[in-house]
Amino acid sequence: MPKGPKGEKRPGDVIGAAVKIAQIATGEVEEDKPSDEGKNAAAVELGRKGGKARAEKMTKEERSAIARRAANVRWGR
Repeated sequence: MPKGPKGEKRPGDVIGAAVKIAQIATGEVEEDKPSDEGKNAAAVELGRKGGKARAEKMTKEERSAIARRAANVRWGR
């Protein structure tokens, strides 16, 4: 059985996937959710704070310069 992007088990064929989605939607079965076992809880929490904390430390000009560079890379091709 193939795994989804977060490790959840999914049917390999189209019909099986449709049946599984219908069962989840109607409440017949619970959606398979991967566990966070093996991950350091403190590291996960810091990862959630990372971008916001970085943005708070920067000045408006620094944030603008980073956004400008990102836009140039994205659209400059």
